[in-house]
This record gives sequence, C-alpha cells and structure tokens, in this order.
Amino acid sequence: MEKVKFTPNKPKDAGLEARQKLGWWHAYRFLILRRLSQLSIIAMFLSGPYLNLWILKGNYSASVLFDRIPLTDPLMASESLATGYLPEITTIVGALIIIAFYALIATKAFCSWVCPMNMVTDAAAWLRRKLGIRQSAKISRHLRYAILAMILVGSAISGSLLWEWINPVAALGRVFLFGVGATVWLLAIIFLFDLLVVEHGWCGHLCPIGATYALIGAKSLIKVNVVNRSNCDRCMDCYNVCPEPQVLRLPLHGSEQDSPIVLSKDCITCGRCIDVCPENVFAFGSRFEKQIAVKTQ
Repeated sequence: MEKVKFTPNKPKDAGLEARQKLGWWHAYRFLILRRLSQLSIIAMFLSGPYLNLWILKGNYSASVLFDRIPLTDPLMASESLATGYLPEITTIVGALIIIAFYALIATKAFCSWVCPMNMVTDAAAWLRRKLGIRQSAKISRHLRYAILAMILVGSAISGSLLWEWINPVAALGRVFLFGVGATVWLLAIIFLFDLLVVEHGWCGHLCPIGATYALIGAKSLIKVNVVNRSNCDRCMDCYNVCPEPQVLRLPLHGSEQDSPIVLSKDCITCGRCIDVCPENVFAFGSRFEKQIAVKTQ
C-alpha cells in the first residue's frame, strides 16, 4: 500500500485551515478566552484607582482580593523565605492559596490565562510567523530552572528579593497604573528577543516565574489530550503555534505505549493546539482519562 505524503502548512498560515473547515470561532476560541481572562484581571486591578471599586488591590507579586483574600506570587514568597526572614502570615497564606489553586487546576495556567507578559510574547511569536523568521538561537529550555535556582540562592546570599528588582510581570502591571516609563525598555527587550533571537525565548526558555508554576502544576488535573491521534495529517499547525512544541511529540506521534495525554510540566495549557487543529485531534480533558478508559474496558 502506497504511503500518503503529507505537506505541512506554512507557519504564517497556522490556523487558516481550521478557520476554513470549522469556522472563525473554533480557530480562535481559547485565544479569545485567554485574552478576556488576562484583560479582566487587569481591569480588576484598575477598578480601584479609577472607579474606587477595589476588587484586586496590589500587583501581580502580592495582592488582596475583595480586601479579604491574600494572593502572593510563590516565587516572591520563596525568595523571602530564602533570605532568612519569615514573611507575614498573610503573605504565606496568599502563597499557599495560589499554590493549591494552580497545583489542582492546570499546568502553568497562570502563564497563559493570567500573566500579562503572555500578550507581549504571543505578539512577538505571531509577528515572527507572519514575517517568516525561522532562524533561532539554541538555548536550553532547562535554563529557566537554573535561573530559578540562582534567584533563590542569590536571595539567600544577598538577603534581598533579587527577582523583584527586574520582574517584568510586576513591571508590566505597574504600566497600567502609572504609565509607561523605564519599563518600556524591559518589555521592548523581551519582545525583540522573542522576535529576532530565540523563538518563544522568554516564556519557553528563561522565565523563572513560568518555571515555578511548572513545578507547582506538574500533577494538576486539567491537561490537553490527544483524542484522535489517527486523524493527524501532520499539517504542523499545532507545532507552529505552541510555545512549548516539544511537549506534543510523544502524545501525538509516540507509540501505543506512550500516553496520549500531554503530561509535560512545560505545557502552558493555552489551548492553541486545540484551536488551530482542523482535524479535532486535541481536546481539554483530565490527566486520568486514559487510566479510566482502561479500567472500564
């Protein structure tokens, strides 16, 4: 029997086939929902200063929801503990709330559904595809975990919260409140780094916040599942839009013994592979679906 030859789509056309076959909403639904989520959180921060309606007070490093529920960035809390100083009880409680939430819900959901930097890096990735920029410097995706370790060790040695001096997530949050200042240069550097130097460079290789949430959500419940592996026609659209394309290889193209669930802690649960797939190969599901299916056979 003659093998069928598949022709991959061009990166700049990622999602075009899904839009033609399944409609505009299908091709962009999770992207739109993520943007609404990110912008809604920004609006909750801004509601206090502009409308005197305090929903979220503070910033992405530490905030209070409805003046009652503390929320703390786990990395900042870890830095504080590393310095040898015990944070206030509300800071610890806020970190535990965030850890429990993201450990239960989905891998790196903060990165794709909450973090405002995601809009910057997604814009760079989109422009990179449209301009046909394919060259990319090679750096290890494990570097972010080394940076995370260095931040904690550096905080312990210096006695200060090292990351908070340059944290681009907190800096971008301040832009919405205080306007664009020196922060614009930091954002421009990250945007240009992703666009011209390393594909998905910041989120996929360097960001220690993403590394923190990867470790927290490694065993979380919601995962991307390959539900129709045989339908894959190797159009490559999912690889072209995924900020962590290496996580798709085994679930999508592995053997029957390999799990069809994207279990890698580096998946950001953004749903773009689901959006752009014209063959409905992917779907959100549980990390336990394969085991359940086996037990019920």
